Amino acid sequence: MFEILAEPETWVAVAFVIFAGVLVRLGVPGMIVRALDDRGARIKAELDEAARLRQEAEAVLAQYRRKQKEAESEAEAIILNARSEAERLAAEARAKVEDFVARRTKMAETRIARAEAQALADVRAAAADAAVAAAEKILIDTTRGGAADALVAEGIRGLKTALK
Repeated sequence: MFEILAEPETWVAVAFVIFAGVLVRLGVPGMIVRALDDRGARIKAELDEAARLRQEAEAVLAQYRRKQKEAESEAEAIILNARSEAERLAAEARAKVEDFVARRTKMAETRIARAEAQALADVRAAAADAAVAAAEKILIDTTRGGAADALVAEGIRGLKTALK
């Protein structure tokens, strides 16, 4: 039985038991348990904080999605408004162009009428001048002498005043 005392393993076991007893007496297992409990509490607090942050992130994400939908609907409203405004402006432009064309057409017709009247007056004047020249030539050919010249000159003067 004393032979066990000569074995080094026995003394290692005795030293371990004494060491474990000293550790228990000093309260080391309680410190280890408290350290593990503290670590568990820290981990739980971190998990709770992570869950809270996740909920906040989801709330912010939902808020941004609502804002995005609102922005999209506002953009659609702006586009519709812009289209209606563009259509209104196009209709106004068409009306202005039609009015402009009508005024230009009327001005052109007025100019044409004036040009026709002027051309008609020019033709009448040319015809009158030709008639006077023809009458003068006929009178000169049929009438001879000084009396003829006086008669022709008087007729020409009278014709000119009548035609003016």
